[in-house]
Amino acid sequence: MKELSLNILDIAQNSVKAGATLINIDLTETDETLEIAIKDNGCGMTQEQVRSVMDPFFTTRTTRNVGLGVPLLKMEAEQTGGSVSIDSSAGADDHGTVIKALFYKNHIDFIPLGDIVSTVAALIQGAPDIDWVFTHKKGESSVELDTAEIRTVLGDDVRLDEYEVIKWIEEYLRDGYDSFT
Repeated sequence: MKELSLNILDIAQNSVKAGATLINIDLTETDETLEIAIKDNGCGMTQEQVRSVMDPFFTTRTTRNVGLGVPLLKMEAEQTGGSVSIDSSAGADDHGTVIKALFYKNHIDFIPLGDIVSTVAALIQGAPDIDWVFTHKKGESSVELDTAEIRTVLGDDVRLDEYEVIKWIEEYLRDGYDSFT
């Protein structure tokens, strides 16, 4: 993929399909690294599925017989000297998945983050009933958004996928990035 934000979109959509009601997207950045962590409380995976998910020919989709999301993320991270890890549990009480990817930004093969604002807005618009928590930290700067807080302010009569709400979310995030260093 040409932007890491598209990888985030793909992986987060897997969390939606896994029945998650809460999805955290955390970006932690230093001068040298970018760590992406996507955590959900979806149905989780067995350890066999966790091992298989790195295989591009493993997918739970019925429309095609390949699943490139995680394998591409892994390849892109490893090309920079980084790594990908997956921790998942499919237990009855404790279930969910955490995917972490570490990238070294100074490497020639590092792919830019891209339009993360549009990615977050698209995820919220596509799954407005899920609680989304987005955090991007770099040094003392941070951009944060929690849809549960937005719902509290808006009340039950306004949906997160309404045009005005999505536009406000995009503006809010872009304003946050204006002071991001």
